[in-house]
Amino acid sequence: MHAKEEVRIRRVEPSREVVCVLGASGYITSWLVNLLLQHEYSINATVRDPHDLKKIELIEEGSFDLVVEGCIGVFHTASLCYFDVKDPQAEMVEPVVKGTLNILGSYAKVPSIKGVLITFSIAAVILIGKPLADDVVVDETWFSDPIVCEKLKERVKSLGINFTLLEVSLTEKNLLSV
Repeated sequence: MHAKEEVRIRRVEPSREVVCVLGASGYITSWLVNLLLQHEYSINATVRDPHDLKKIELIEEGSFDLVVEGCIGVFHTASLCYFDVKDPQAEMVEPVVKGTLNILGSYAKVPSIKGVLITFSIAAVILIGKPLADDVVVDETWFSDPIVCEKLKERVKSLGINFTLLEVSLTEKNLLSV
């Protein structure tokens, strides 16, 4: 799972509908978890192991089978995001593609799941074009700047990194309609 995500399944009330939240300790996702709890959902959640951030189990086939079992929906908000990588395609893009396909493979085995929402939360707040110092508070006023994103997109293209692999893979497997 994402950077050695830990799975702990606990049913608070069996009568509640259950959703799966992958990457539940992320900034945006913590708000999602709060909202889901306010609406009385039970949550199967995965969180990052702070002592082993580089270990990746996300791409192990079937590693999400247990956590999505019995759920009506999946929120996939966990993703690799490293800023100092030597080979972005191999270290970030390929694991994200494989991991997302793995999660969707687990989802496809569970008939109770009505849908999956895929989002990678840090990208929504980190590309703002300002330094992220220790004393900076990241809150609802922070969001990615479209100009910074466009510049990054051009840089990514110049590096030859293929960020459309996930979209193409999902479309080819009829798991995404574009």
